[in-house]
Amino acid sequence: MTDNKMTDSTQPQISIVLPTYNEADNIEPLIERTLQALGNYPGGMEVVVVDDDSPDGTWQLVAAKAKTDPRVRLIHRTTESGLTSAINRGISEARGRWVGWMDCDLSMPPEEWPRLADELARGTDMAVGSRYVPGGGDVAHSFTGRLFSRIINLYAGLLLDWSIKDYTSGFILGRKEIFDKIELQGDYGEYCIDMLYRTKQAAHTIRELPYLCVPREAGESKTATDVWGYLRRGVNYVKTVWYLRFGKQ
Repeated sequence: MTDNKMTDSTQPQISIVLPTYNEADNIEPLIERTLQALGNYPGGMEVVVVDDDSPDGTWQLVAAKAKTDPRVRLIHRTTESGLTSAINRGISEARGRWVGWMDCDLSMPPEEWPRLADELARGTDMAVGSRYVPGGGDVAHSFTGRLFSRIINLYAGLLLDWSIKDYTSGFILGRKEIFDKIELQGDYGEYCIDMLYRTKQAAHTIRELPYLCVPREAGESKTATDVWGYLRRGVNYVKTVWYLRFGKQ
């Protein structure tokens, strides 16, 4: 495992966690765009990349960047894997007062980070990049993918809390103390449903801000690509909503 620490001992305002696996074609522009978006934000920022030993060389590219920019940190995992555990690891080692994360395929524009950060600066506890509030949208996925996403979010809204529109966002910025109390759990995207609902139940304020989800720029998608794939993923989403509403996992 490689984990380089920032040389500046001052706590940054924002930590952005980037969980990666085989994103060599996307990670360098993603880091650069994130640094450009938040580099001048009051209080400073850092980027924490958690890589699951990508065979395509993603972690080597991050390691090289980290040597020249102390705002970039690499956590290279060789004995663990998985999206949720990677985000949890990044959160646990993040130094920022506010912590966020996003997909690493450039489907979520890092230029939106300042808008989410400004929402926290106004007193909101958690800001969510949302496809399903006015002004948001999704042109990244197929009709089947968009339909499944809409159905899951409708189901979650009806059984849990209708005020949340994009339960499967994965584009999050929140106060670190929230994640100190609410650890992410789940195998894949269902972690977001669980986290958002428990955050709302704990009386933290959540604000959704619109963004346009666009197609990944390079590499292979980690999400489902056909009906059967969506059904396999969907089972855990359905179970998560059901247990949050009617019982404990």
